[in-house]
Amino acid sequence: MSDQPETYSAAAEVGAVRKRRSRLERIGLLLKSAPPSAWFGMIVVTFYILVAIFADVIAPYGEAEIHPEPFAPWSEEFIFGTDQIGRDVFTRIIYGARNTMGIALATTLLSFLIGGGLGLVAAINRSWLDQFISRAVDVLMAIPSLIFALMLLSIFGSTVTSLIMIIAVLDATRVFRLTRAVAVNVAVMDYVEAARLRGEGLGWVMRREILPNIMPPLVAEFGLRFCFVFLTIAALSFLGVGIQPPTADWGSMVRENASLIQFAQYDMTAAITPLLPAAAIALLTVAVNFIVDWFLHKTSGLRDEH
Repeated sequence: MSDQPETYSAAAEVGAVRKRRSRLERIGLLLKSAPPSAWFGMIVVTFYILVAIFADVIAPYGEAEIHPEPFAPWSEEFIFGTDQIGRDVFTRIIYGARNTMGIALATTLLSFLIGGGLGLVAAINRSWLDQFISRAVDVLMAIPSLIFALMLLSIFGSTVTSLIMIIAVLDATRVFRLTRAVAVNVAVMDYVEAARLRGEGLGWVMRREILPNIMPPLVAEFGLRFCFVFLTIAALSFLGVGIQPPTADWGSMVRENASLIQFAQYDMTAAITPLLPAAAIALLTVAVNFIVDWFLHKTSGLRDEH
């Protein structure tokens, strides 16, 4: 009898190992089936993440370090030259990956927390609360997001906190619509009704019964929302109301280096410099969309098989 607990613990450990192994095998099979476009997207996104994490190690200079030579040409000392006040463009592109992607990721997570939570509550409640939230979301979605964001940022100031909060609230309306639409179909299932009849709380039903069954479309939407938020932040920074200097940001870098184009007749690299942060924005957007397209195709194929 004394050996039974040890036997049970050993069996549980073996079961956990097999479960982890099968999960890794499924991930391996999933990656093997990925098309070249998805691999390209994953490589690019991984590269961007590593650059953002190790920006302090990779960058040759400080983020706001000023050198005595403004608009310096490309050279061994300044790989992509310097901007209008003498800051190294290559360094600021590296730090821009951390700042722009970090703020976009934080904003997207907050928008999903707000919009996803309200969408689940509205889908389960289906009473006056559902109608109230849905009509409030319709009002917010009727106003163009970029114009609304410009107005709110001019009122509350262009700080990082206000930028994250304003864009997250505006973007949460789209997340709410999707979450509510997919959760409504799951909320009427028999197993959800059985859980509610057992007396399970609203939070338990949302977390255990509904959320796991609506994850694929939400994961795909997260990638798309990240792209939209990322582009919105870059657009606001380009207009001068987004991430404020001396913080490096790709959108503001395009605006700051745009005057280099007038020197193109003397140095062709001067015309290319403003396009580098714009190319970084475009490449990340394309890479994320490649991954999302593959994920949507894969999940839709799995649903068709079932």
